[in-house]
Order: sequence, then structure tokens, then C-alpha cells
Amino acid sequence: MVALEELGAEKAGGASTEGTRNREKLIGVYVGILAVILAICSLGDSNSQQDATHQNIAASNVWSFFQAKNARRQALRLHADEFEVMLSATPTMPDDVRKKIEAKLADYKLQDKQLTSDPERGEGLDELFQKAKALEASRDEALKRNPYFDYSQALLQIAIVLASVALISGGNFLLFGSLLLGGLGTVLTVGGFTLAFPLPGFLS
Repeated sequence: MVALEELGAEKAGGASTEGTRNREKLIGVYVGILAVILAICSLGDSNSQQDATHQNIAASNVWSFFQAKNARRQALRLHADEFEVMLSATPTMPDDVRKKIEAKLADYKLQDKQLTSDPERGEGLDELFQKAKALEASRDEALKRNPYFDYSQALLQIAIVLASVALISGGNFLLFGSLLLGGLGTVLTVGGFTLAFPLPGFLS
């Protein structure tokens, strides 16, 4: 009778040990998955910061080029106005002088037109304006991704810590908390890459 009780106790103990091992394996796999998601999130965060920096520098360069060309165009327009006033105010101007001024005036107006729009080279003021605005839009989009990745990394790191503590202590409460935070961190990681949903106002 005693032998049967001891055998039953051994079987129960073995079953309990096997259950504990399975639980530890599952938690280990879960922590590994969280670590992979965290690595992907960190990569996305790094890339978004680099993209924002590069796009901001590129936009600043284009705006500088735009301002330089705009200043050149304004100078040409001032000279053209002076020549037009000169022609109007001096009807007795010699023909050869008048022709030279008219040729110069035509050249200024041609340069003005090329500075305003140059679709072939994409370096007219109209094209530069559109290019700079597009770069700024790309920069702003990259900046929008940062909060998603920041909060996601924090949640995933906490989830990994809670799961590790649950693995050691054997408690389920911390494990449930880890699952909740890990799920939220994963959702925010996806949101950081896709911008599929907005962050609440107090988080953005």
C-alpha cells in the first residue's frame, strides 16, 4: 500500500516537473520572439531618425538653392525695369544704343523665364519649390514614426523583464502583464512602420 502511494507521488512529481519544463520552454520562446520584435523596432527607429535627418538636410540645401536663384531673378527684374524705363524716357536714343538695350532686355527676360521654370533640368524655382516641399513631407513622415518606436521599445523591454521574472518566480500574474505589454509593443511597432493608426494626443 505504501509502495503504491510512493509510486503515485513520484508520478505526480514527474508530471509537475514536466509541466514546469514545458512552461519554461514556452516562456523562453516567447521572450525570444519579443527580443526579435524589439530588434526590428530598434532598426525601424534608427532608420526613421536617419531618414528624418537626411531629408531635413536635403530640404535645407534645396531651399538655399531656391533662395539664391530667387535673388538672381529679382536682380534681373530690377535691371529689366531700369532698361524699360530708360527706353520709355529716352525716345531720341540712338538706334544702335536702343538695339543693344533691347537685346539685353530680351536676354534678361529669357533668363527670368528659365529661372522661374526649367523642367528639363529640374532646377527652376517652380521645380525647386516642389522638390523642397516633397522633402519636407518625407522628413515630417519620418518624424511621425519616432514616437511609435520609442513607446514600443519601452513596452517590449518591460515585457521581457516581466516574462523573465515570471520564469524565475513561477507566477502567472507577471506573465499576463508581460503578454499585455508585449502585445501593445508589437502593435506600436507595426504602427511605426505603417502609420496605419494615430497615436493618442498625449503620446504623440
